[in-house]
Amino acid sequence: MNDIAIRDAATVIALRDRHTEPKVLMGQRGAKAVFMPNKFVFPGGAVDPGDADVPLAAPMPEPCATRLGEDCASGLATALAAAAIREMWEETGLVLGRPGLWQDPPEDWQAFAATGHVPDASALQFIFRAVTPPGRPRRFDARFFIVDANAAIAGDPDDFTAASDELSQLQWIPLAEVRRFDLPFITEVVLAEVAQRAADPRAPDSVPYFAQGEEAQLFRRLKGLSPLQGI
Repeated sequence: MNDIAIRDAATVIALRDRHTEPKVLMGQRGAKAVFMPNKFVFPGGAVDPGDADVPLAAPMPEPCATRLGEDCASGLATALAAAAIREMWEETGLVLGRPGLWQDPPEDWQAFAATGHVPDASALQFIFRAVTPPGRPRRFDARFFIVDANAAIAGDPDDFTAASDELSQLQWIPLAEVRRFDLPFITEVVLAEVAQRAADPRAPDSVPYFAQGEEAQLFRRLKGLSPLQGI
């Protein structure tokens, strides 16, 4: 029996130049990483305990917020949005936020707060959810979010100087070329959704949700509100 705990996680797909030559921001995990070594991935990681209490300048819009809240603990949607913004900052040095000051940020948010921004979830669009299959060294219930980098990133989208060393070779990769890189299987699946969203910036009609347990595989679509509501 697989007794590895499944951690809630958030992943950000920063999409740039969507109307001309769409590109996504990716980096390479280290060769000694326990999870997905050497793979090119989107920025992302597990939700931290302090993420639930982070003040957002603006919440995630509907219908994404309702869909994100399906089949998860009460209040987790806010923590997932905050985690997405924090992981983007930690792994790339890019800020998804509005100018503003906040008092006593959690320890793992202090560097973000020092930039003079408050995290802003209004640009996040929820497009995919997947649970890591059994048998892996780590398992995550990962939510994938697209963000329009041209509109949402505060500052220079090519400035990675504040990034941690968790991802190397950070770069904007054209969608037409991204499958040439060494990608995890789930990333290849998600890229099909990204291609659709590049052409249509509206919230999708529903969000794919893949989960695989010890004895069964689940696929469903999270629908929440109509895509015309709340927009």
